[in-house]
Amino acid sequence: MTDILDDLAWRDLIAQSTDLDELRARLAEGPVTLYCGFDPTAPSLHLGHLIQIFTLRRFQQAGHRPLGLVGGATGLIGDPSGKSAERVLNSEETVAGWVERLRAQISRFLDFDDDRTGATMVSNLEWTGRMSAIEFLRDIGKHFPVNRMLARETVKARLDTTGISYTEFSYVLLQSLDFLELYRRHGCVLQTGGSDQWGNLTAGVDLIRRVEGAGAHALTTPLLTKADGSKFGKTAGGETYWLDPELTSPYAFYQFWINADDRDIEMYLKVFSFRPREEIEDLVKQGADRPAARAPQRALAEEMTTLVHGADETARVIAASRALFGQGALEELDERTLRSALAEVPRTEVPPGQLPTVADLLAATGLCKSKSEARRAIAQGGAYLNNAKVESEDFAPAQADLLHGRFLVLRRGKRSVGGVEVTAP
Repeated sequence: MTDILDDLAWRDLIAQSTDLDELRARLAEGPVTLYCGFDPTAPSLHLGHLIQIFTLRRFQQAGHRPLGLVGGATGLIGDPSGKSAERVLNSEETVAGWVERLRAQISRFLDFDDDRTGATMVSNLEWTGRMSAIEFLRDIGKHFPVNRMLARETVKARLDTTGISYTEFSYVLLQSLDFLELYRRHGCVLQTGGSDQWGNLTAGVDLIRRVEGAGAHALTTPLLTKADGSKFGKTAGGETYWLDPELTSPYAFYQFWINADDRDIEMYLKVFSFRPREEIEDLVKQGADRPAARAPQRALAEEMTTLVHGADETARVIAASRALFGQGALEELDERTLRSALAEVPRTEVPPGQLPTVADLLAATGLCKSKSEARRAIAQGGAYLNNAKVESEDFAPAQADLLHGRFLVLRRGKRSVGGVEVTAP
């Protein structure tokens, strides 16, 4: 077994721990069972969830046994942590559907073989759903002093503003119950999570001590902050990067990593890459020596897209990325991949019929500020249609130029790409 704690420390993935020395000693004794919980509050997990999923994966690779918990019960309630107002409660049918989707997503990253490190997926609805209100209050609620619950930062912040319902106030009891049940059923002695979950994690540790008289551990990872101050895993417009390819295309997912700020790439490699430490350090050096080549970004983009979407999808995405910038055949791209790629660049739509001139399209997409600027770009040899240089300022594409009968790819210079889509009649 590798020393997983030393590895996590090198990756800057340890924010808080109940007792690192004691945990290290417990890990040294042999395989431990650990878990992390994921609530189905949306139909897909997002980039931020990968930090926790990959932490489970790292523990498993180090010889320990992970449990992936999807909150079929807690997802019906909603964690108030980090929320300034009450969540909108989703229906039982909606949450049940999201549980299955999240279970499938998490399962792709863990090994479920029959040996002692084989992963297991669980849902807390299995034990919470059968528990009566009286049982919950007598067996769990009596171990939670209200004064300590009121002192929690999440609760205090809400009491000072919008208030908090008993439903969300009791969330910490449900998560603590999860840890207790997993300790009883699977011998689970470690819970991991983001640093915003510290209070929930330690409450579970305390509940195990009170009820079972046993020791357990909690370990959190830091919340990532990008160098420019924006939130990790969000687009410039605040949209989330999802793991579901129907919500975030593999092309957009790949481009997130390709476009990573040079100031962030070392952090991203440490947190997300499964390459050996020496390779990561070499990629960081390459990035520092030749930042324009973007070697670390390209390496991480390929690794992450392959992990999440598979090698075949990654190959299509890389081909599309190269083709858009004149380094491959646009005609060889399938329609779905091309559409996804053009959704990430400045684009315009035109009605069916006679197509405008390239100068008009360059202005419409914003690649040029005006039609006169577009004409100058063409005259100077810097305008391309489907990777072919446009020779005439009055050139208009024909129907035969449309890729898949509806798309055009414009380029100004080497790096400015735009798209045109002919709308359906």
